[in-house]
Amino acid sequence: MTESRLSVGRKTLAFAAIVEVGTGFALIVDPALVIRLLLGTNDFEQLLPVARCFGVALLALGLACWPSPGAGNGSPALRGMLTYNLLIALFLAYIGVVERVAGLLLWPAVGVHAVVALLLARSWPVAARDT
Repeated sequence: MTESRLSVGRKTLAFAAIVEVGTGFALIVDPALVIRLLLGTNDFEQLLPVARCFGVALLALGLACWPSPGAGNGSPALRGMLTYNLLIALFLAYIGVVERVAGLLLWPAVGVHAVVALLLARSWPVAARDT
C-alpha cells in the first residue's frame, strides 16, 4: 500500500509538471487564447488575476527550492507542486465565485488542480518517510 501511494504521488507529480509546462508554453505563445479560455474575456482589467496566478507559481517555486531541514517534510518538488495546486485551485474558484469571471476552462482547471493537490497531499506522508 505504501509503495502504491508513493507511485501515485510520483505519477501525479509528473502529470502536474507536464500540464504546467504545457500551460506555461501556451501562455508564452498565445496568452490571449489562454486568458479567453480560462477567464472568458479579452478585457485588460481582467488580466490582473493572471498576474496573481504567476505570484502563486513563484511562491510554489520558492518553496520547491527551499532546502529541507528535516526528512519529514517530503521532497521539495512535492511541496512546491502541492502548494501551487492547492493555492491555484482556491484562487481560480474565488475568481469564478466572487469575481464572477469564467471562461470555458475555468471550472475544469479548478477541478484538475484540486484533484492533483489531493493526490499529492495523500502521497506526502509516504514521500516524507522515504526522504
